[in-house]
Amino acid sequence: MIHYSFLLLVAYLMVFHVIFVLFVWTYWKSVFTLPLQPDKKFHMSYADKERYENEERPEVQRQILVEIARKLPVYTRTGNGAIRFCDRCQLIKPDRCHHCSVCAMCVLKMDHHCPWVNNCVGFSNYKFFLLFLMYSLLYCMYIAATVFKYVIKYWTDELTNGRSKFHVLFLLFVAVMFFVSLMFLFGYHCWLVSRNRSTLGKIPYLKIQKCHNALLLTNG
Repeated sequence: MIHYSFLLLVAYLMVFHVIFVLFVWTYWKSVFTLPLQPDKKFHMSYADKERYENEERPEVQRQILVEIARKLPVYTRTGNGAIRFCDRCQLIKPDRCHHCSVCAMCVLKMDHHCPWVNNCVGFSNYKFFLLFLMYSLLYCMYIAATVFKYVIKYWTDELTNGRSKFHVLFLLFVAVMFFVSLMFLFGYHCWLVSRNRSTLGKIPYLKIQKCHNALLLTNG
């Protein structure tokens, strides 16, 4: 007859590897999903680009950008009311689009450039990044929960193997430390999602106070 402790060990290993595979998969997708750039319609045409570059007066340049932006679904501006234009990519930035100096491109719905995944977190991979945080949190919580009973056994002298005592204590400490850090980070991003905001979106922009119908009338 199979011993109960053996079945418990098998169950622990199965749950561990399921969480581990999900953790690695979401990390892989967060790292290797390429950031999404704005559509070609947001890029300046050759004629508009030439007209913009040949104009030396800043106020006229701003007016040129306003005329181009009227044809695009753009509803946010900078703090001083100007059209959000990227000089490096030569395009009018869509809403929530930002230029990443590390990736050297404008990224749609950019949240931030994450050094842990060495990639921009934005429209194309934000879902995977959020899942990565969730499975990381679950991974640390599972390790801490399964190791804790052995810490209690060492504390009450039920286990006497002194060499493994340090490893168990260190594993619990690391798991709890990462769990607390990830809990705040995951909670923060859940709060952003619930408010339909992003990390960079907390920077205030002046919204264009007009509805879509008014925009269509202006274009007409």
